[in-house]
Amino acid sequence: MFSPSQEELCALNKEPVKYGELVVLGYNGSLPNGDRGRRKSRFALYKRSKASGVKPSTVHVISTPQASKEERLPFIPTTPAHCSFLSACPLTSLPVTECLGASSGHQPSIPEVRRNAISSKGHHSISYTLSRSQTVIVEYIHDKDTDMFQVGRSTESPIDFVVTDTISGNQNNDETQITQSTISRFACRIVCDRNPPYTARIFAAGFDSSKNIFLGEKAAKWKNPDGHMDGLTTNGVLVMHPKGGFTEESKPGVWREISVCGDVYTLRETRSAQQRGKLVENETNILQDGSLIDLCGATLLWRTADGLLHTPTQKHIEALRQEINAARPQCPVGLNTLAFPSINRKDVVEEKQPWAYLSCGHVHGYHNWGHRSDTEANERECPMCRTVGPYVPLWLGCEAGFYVDAGPPTHAFTPCGHVCSEKSAKYWSQIPLPHGTHAFHPACPFCATQLSGEHNCVKLIFQGPID
Repeated sequence: MFSPSQEELCALNKEPVKYGELVVLGYNGSLPNGDRGRRKSRFALYKRSKASGVKPSTVHVISTPQASKEERLPFIPTTPAHCSFLSACPLTSLPVTECLGASSGHQPSIPEVRRNAISSKGHHSISYTLSRSQTVIVEYIHDKDTDMFQVGRSTESPIDFVVTDTISGNQNNDETQITQSTISRFACRIVCDRNPPYTARIFAAGFDSSKNIFLGEKAAKWKNPDGHMDGLTTNGVLVMHPKGGFTEESKPGVWREISVCGDVYTLRETRSAQQRGKLVENETNILQDGSLIDLCGATLLWRTADGLLHTPTQKHIEALRQEINAARPQCPVGLNTLAFPSINRKDVVEEKQPWAYLSCGHVHGYHNWGHRSDTEANERECPMCRTVGPYVPLWLGCEAGFYVDAGPPTHAFTPCGHVCSEKSAKYWSQIPLPHGTHAFHPACPFCATQLSGEHNCVKLIFQGPID
């Protein structure tokens, strides 16, 4: 039922080591229009042939005289001759250089400042604009011990996994357009150790095509007591680590915000507030199996390679579907045989599709009776128990990464009707997911619909064949 160990797979197939996978919540196995290139519902992170990680090196402090009222833009030197090497920072142990500008002259752009400040054009950097007269640039150099992967909305080459805003209720198609995305073009980066145990860490913001992360004057940023600079992105990168890992016994953890340098903070009052939360010193940015990453528009689930080895596969879910259909469940009123459609047709309502009354869980075939004038349009009265509630088609949850166990699909989320195992349904029913600027609510992992009802899910009651 489950795959062999990761080491066995790598030895047999000579494949690179898998660090883990990112799965976008709200998609049932693939994007509505299909997975294409770097835009897909699931992204696997493999050990690269050559290390791609970077680590902080020299800190450059670029200072200019105070701009006059007539000359608002500060002068920043355009030649390395203005940079003088100072001693290493006693707090960060990083070399520090200081660039002093003249009182008048050329007004260069930020990219020009960066090119002149760092020692090598091939290096990455993070720019912190403290004021009109001072900018701190932290230079990053190659790290042979880590691999870096970047996630964001941009389709530029530095982004490994392109993510767009998730629309709830399986409405993610070409006709449903986001007028203004809240996901950053370069949202976050994940850095994985190239040696066992292949620890993965998350950081807010990603390097752009010029290998720079730019935090402007209005961005939340600060100097820590140990001397190193840090900051937050506009809408923030939130992370939640479940208590007890990603198992049927897991409980939801506390949502935190991750800084550009990977520190952990309590949440701001709103997503884009200028004031940062409080530093949480006893927590880290290390991802664990089941960690959730929210990019303010899309939420990602992190599954470790070891965790995936204990997760049901696509073949296992297909076997469960066939097992249910082989039992020939029947509509208790029409007595016609019901069957879940194949995984390839998971979005098309078919004639034998099971439907359910989500208030009670009774499973029927489709029928057109039971409407009541005093209820909502999609609510019906169950002919078995007279309970009134939503009446919807049932859909098998096909994204195996969302399952916490390999149990049979016996429960449905309300009000969308996606079906999965009991423990998986109860797990996701208690997970508060970010919504908007400060709201949290549980949602179906297969379609991102906000859950409702007494328990957010219901046990399904199938009737077997009379014969």
